[in-house]
Amino acid sequence: MTLSTSDHAPETENAARRQIQWGRIAESYALVASLVVLFLIFAALEPQSFFSWANVSTMLGSQSILVFLTLALIIPLTAGDFDLSAAAVLTLAAMTVAVLNARMGLSLGLAIPAALLVGAVAGVINAFFILTFRIPSLIVTLGTGTFINGIVLWMSNSATIGGIDFALVNWVVAVRLFGIPLAFYYALIMCLVIWYVFGFTTLGRRLLFVGRGREVARLSGIAVDRVRFGALMCSSVMAAIAGVIYAGTIGAADPNSGNSFLLPAFAAAFLGATAITPGRFNPIGSLVAVYFLVTGITGLTMMGMQSFVQNLFYGGALVLAVALSQLVRKRSAQDF
Repeated sequence: MTLSTSDHAPETENAARRQIQWGRIAESYALVASLVVLFLIFAALEPQSFFSWANVSTMLGSQSILVFLTLALIIPLTAGDFDLSAAAVLTLAAMTVAVLNARMGLSLGLAIPAALLVGAVAGVINAFFILTFRIPSLIVTLGTGTFINGIVLWMSNSATIGGIDFALVNWVVAVRLFGIPLAFYYALIMCLVIWYVFGFTTLGRRLLFVGRGREVARLSGIAVDRVRFGALMCSSVMAAIAGVIYAGTIGAADPNSGNSFLLPAFAAAFLGATAITPGRFNPIGSLVAVYFLVTGITGLTMMGMQSFVQNLFYGGALVLAVALSQLVRKRSAQDF
């Protein structure tokens, strides 16, 4: 007995569905596979220096600041807003801890909450100008970031302030678990918290809904401005947390070096949007993207490449990542 055309239809549809699922899986984990391949290549080329636990633990621990800042950026990005002031807030928070603790003698128990409060104030200022005057977030946060950099230079007299209580250094990099500084685990915990909020809560779905279409979200009854306000606040507070960890990592506050994290953080945020959950800014993808970039930079540096390779790598990765994320989003326009 021969089967009719209609009998073959379900089999054809199932085969097509399986093919699409495999393609989706390959798309989701391509960056993870690239990270593994990149690591193995540098491990083969530099087995003595790159392929050692000391190097791996250093890479994991030293980049926790970049992980925090990247996670801070993806929250407003998901809601459709840029936060270019995040790196400046990081620097301001680190400088606040240094000034209050090292110069004025206040305890860390007062200096750290003060630094987080400063971050929250920066978030309120960003949200006020963006939401009240309907100014694009790109312009407002660029302006506030520059303004904050001026405040930091004024606070520090353009000099590095050292002498922060060693207890902070102890709880960030000195104490290790399995040879890895505690800062890595703080970043990992924050990543899992944001993953849960994004994927399993009403707040996460509202954030995504607002980012995909504000007018549609507003007509659906979502308080769009409130969601955007919360996203900008969370971004600034998380950037301040990154600043506290930065101060604990080096035991001091440098008025200039914090801004060097901004470009890598954006590169990791957009590159992460092409992985795990393609088309969305997601924390796990961002984590993988950070360590993909760091693995590349560390490997090239150990092979003798000069320092300019970092700018080439991060700048190229940002442009490529934005292009890839647009392809994943089917080239839909982004309203920042």
